[in-house]
Amino acid sequence: MSEMNEAEHKKELAKLKRLAVEVASEIHDIVEDTVWTNHVKMPELAQKLYEAVEKANAYKAEHSL
Repeated sequence: MSEMNEAEHKKELAKLKRLAVEVASEIHDIVEDTVWTNHVKMPELAQKLYEAVEKANAYKAEHSL
């Protein structure tokens, strides 16, 4: 299998960032619309967001992007 080129790495990083933003958007929706009923989802979502951002940042650093 061939090495990924820089454009492919950037595409993969964009995908990882998009996943983090999707979780952040879910958190945002709860905070804006249903915080009093869905606040129980926040710890799990916060953990998912933390992990997604860490993964994206690690990938960025690993590939010098």
